[in-house]
Amino acid sequence: MNPLKLLIIEDNADVAGILGDYFEAKGAELDFADNGELGLSLAQAFDFDAIVLDLMLPRMDGLSLCRTLRSLGCSTPILMLTALDNKEDLLTGFESGADDYLGKPFDLDVVNARVHALVNRHRGKVAQQNLQFADIELNIAKHEVRRSGKLLVLTPTTYKILSLLLQQAPNIVKKEQLESELWGDNPPNGDILRSHIYQLRNQLDKPFNMPLLVTIPKVGFKLCQQTGLNE
Repeated sequence: MNPLKLLIIEDNADVAGILGDYFEAKGAELDFADNGELGLSLAQAFDFDAIVLDLMLPRMDGLSLCRTLRSLGCSTPILMLTALDNKEDLLTGFESGADDYLGKPFDLDVVNARVHALVNRHRGKVAQQNLQFADIELNIAKHEVRRSGKLLVLTPTTYKILSLLLQQAPNIVKKEQLESELWGDNPPNGDILRSHIYQLRNQLDKPFNMPLLVTIPKVGFKLCQQTGLNE
């Protein structure tokens, strides 16, 4: 299992040191910031599994930092630490985008448990945001598809078709199922689906050495790493 990557944003050197010693002893990889501006920069520049964030910080306070990260699309779990521990502070912290909240003084084992709970929950969400097969990766949150790292240019319909195929891969998705998912009970006249499959294949397969989109005559379509029947 990969070591936990943790960013500690805390201006109190003693508190940062205590947290650092504790998590380093558990094998975590750590980075530190003693002010909000540096914390924001590090959080944007590197991928962390979680951020432990103090509320009262110089240059940029924890609430502002949290709001800014969320507005920039950062979804890294944030555990907020503060000496202020009343209901209003708690609600303000959550409204700013914090995932969890602990008052000072805190128990290190509780901090550890909260951090790991946030990380596990986030990893579950991230897994749900991505569909993968072979070298294809569809990121639901970003609404984009890459193959071998190359961004594919898909129409809304070809994106939906590929999403359905990825969900079932390597099993066959029947033609009738695709038509139902795309157009409900009123599919357009003619073999419009075939045209969309052609467009999808132009983006998904033609630029690459190995075709993945396979047509099963009179049945449907599937993604397969082995060569098969194509249109």
